[in-house]
Amino acid sequence: MAPRASWKGHLRLSLVSCPVRLYPATTTKDRISFNQLHKDTHNRINMKPVDPELGLVERSDLVRGYEYDDKQYVIIEDSDLEAVRIESNHTMNIEAFVDEDEIDLIYLDAPYYLAPDGALAEETFVVLREAMRRSGKVAIARLVLSSRERVVTIGARETGMFMCTLRNPNEVRGTSEYFGNIPVGDPDAEMLDLAQRLIEQKETKFDPRNYEDRYEVALMAMIREKLKGHKPVVAAAPERGNVINLMDALKASLGQSKPPAESKSKRAPAAKTAKDKAIEAEPAPKAKRTTRTRKQA
Repeated sequence: MAPRASWKGHLRLSLVSCPVRLYPATTTKDRISFNQLHKDTHNRINMKPVDPELGLVERSDLVRGYEYDDKQYVIIEDSDLEAVRIESNHTMNIEAFVDEDEIDLIYLDAPYYLAPDGALAEETFVVLREAMRRSGKVAIARLVLSSRERVVTIGARETGMFMCTLRNPNEVRGTSEYFGNIPVGDPDAEMLDLAQRLIEQKETKFDPRNYEDRYEVALMAMIREKLKGHKPVVAAAPERGNVINLMDALKASLGQSKPPAESKSKRAPAAKTAKDKAIEAEPAPKAKRTTRTRKQA
């Protein structure tokens, strides 16, 4: 089944436009999560809305309210939201182009894939994609997602485009509250040299497949043991030695560090990861998919 688009509209650059579809580039559906159950019956708990005066209420009786003062609300109807229509509701209008490295990483939020909506859109889409690829720039545009206008970046990625929403500046905290008391100045030259050499020893090419979620693997192993009626074996975290002297610790680290492994293309096939072994050890539990936790109202 084809994935469902999160947004459909037009991508426009000046007088050039084409229909496009937007898809989330990431998913969390395979993460382990839990449901809330009653401790005796193990029945799944239903979260129901509660009014402090009326008790349980029907969801159909709920309305939106904006708190403009302490416990003072203005009610927002569906018709009010419909009346707030701006161009970016259905059009992603490119306003500017910038170098990708000009965008501070702290502003990057949610990633999406952008694809043409239908065969008739493909020619225009490809022209815009290749123009951005050759210029080495990313586009800055706006669109409305989840009832909010979002500023986004758009760039070429493989045969499609990659879009990322940006956080609003008022959502990003300043650094002075956290960094204000950190000393300024150069550290000891010898210790700095040792630290730089330690960094050089650990340089490698980043491959996200090399960084599996070890907690997720251990959690699944524990779940499998419980399904088999066994008491899970709790593995203690490795002990860390106390750092008595920074200089000694840097020297000792350099002595025990090993150069990063060669790339996979230059070596024999890698051994199976802990995650692979955990999955192969036992057939996957028959999932009732009781894996989503509802948040408390």
